[in-house]
Amino acid sequence: MALIHYWLVTMRGGEKVLEALCEMYPQADIFTHAYVPEAVSPTIRRHKVTTTFIGRLPRPEKHYKSYLPLMPLALEELDLRGYDLIISSESGPAKGIVPMGDAVHVCYCHSPMRYVWNMYHDYGARSGRLKRLLMRPLTHYIRNWDAATAQRVDGFVANSDNVRRRIGRYYHREAEVVFPPVAVDDFAPVPPDQLGDYHLMVGELVSYKRPDLAVEAFNRSGRRLVVIGGGEMLAEIRRIAGPGVTVLGPQPFDVLRHHYARCRSLIFPGEEDFGIVPVEAMASGRPVLAYGRGGALETVVEGRTGLFFDTQSLEAIAEGVERMEAALDAGRFDPAALTAHAATFSPAVFRARMAAVIAARLAAAAQPGPVPGQATAAATAAATASGPERGWETAGETAGEPG
Repeated sequence: MALIHYWLVTMRGGEKVLEALCEMYPQADIFTHAYVPEAVSPTIRRHKVTTTFIGRLPRPEKHYKSYLPLMPLALEELDLRGYDLIISSESGPAKGIVPMGDAVHVCYCHSPMRYVWNMYHDYGARSGRLKRLLMRPLTHYIRNWDAATAQRVDGFVANSDNVRRRIGRYYHREAEVVFPPVAVDDFAPVPPDQLGDYHLMVGELVSYKRPDLAVEAFNRSGRRLVVIGGGEMLAEIRRIAGPGVTVLGPQPFDVLRHHYARCRSLIFPGEEDFGIVPVEAMASGRPVLAYGRGGALETVVEGRTGLFFDTQSLEAIAEGVERMEAALDAGRFDPAALTAHAATFSPAVFRARMAAVIAARLAAAAQPGPVPGQATAAATAAATASGPERGWETAGETAGEPG
């Protein structure tokens, strides 16, 4: 079994998915473009990790994005003979491998590459003139290659219905939805007398997440906001933050967990493919005020686990905060209901649903008659899957669950 991941230089949402797949298949080998062992979890490090030739270029851990034009060739050069089941984890180039023989290729898609598809013009607008000129032919080439290699995949799995629609638009392929795993058991509510007087914003501080809007909205309202996260906009966010906004920057997990549990609500101003942060807040018993587009619509339940605002504007966020304050004062959000809802995104749920999807794909590939490669893949997966989902008997029992 082979797991293909775009690059392993940090532990974010995509790497958490890979980690869960590693737990399901502890004997799988991993292939990636760039690898920084100390930046990923021990679970991932326990696997054999092979890099493409990108990993032998100068400073791949820093310059991996600059090597994007070479990644299609690097993926197609991977020798995957002997692997019966291949699972690619796609957000950067990962799915474009060439499967050998009867190997079954399942792609877990976090999103088609944003910088060549749905956010192409956003990235271009933030680039200098020379970079924009170079981007046009390059992204045209990458876009055509990306669409063509979608036909090499036997089955797509999307991390949200939002991404499922994007896969249909750009790749003309159907996909099943399996939400990514969130470590909900790492979070817990605190008693009401421990709650603070601040709202919280968590995540990488980059322009498409619109952290600047949230900060400016709280500057105007005078209410308290705590910001946790690093990124390219950290210096700007610190510069524009008013006296009621505390910018902590990147923080260790214990600090993050402390603030999740004690905030009045989580502010989520960006549009995400899925969005793990709102689930972590709900697992901490706190409601979410989110921009009503993208993955938040699939994780936050209006009036029960949070509220939405309709436009990315200072006025809409400020008005949403006042509605949230009124709802909190009225006791509308039950921490037990919030944590119960968050539990539906647990790693155990992810593993069970992924096992069912993979079992169904292997079974479909084996029809109408047995194919040696596919049979081997089923046997390998059954033998190596770990945890409560071990074996295809359990997977078959959950095959009828909605993705």
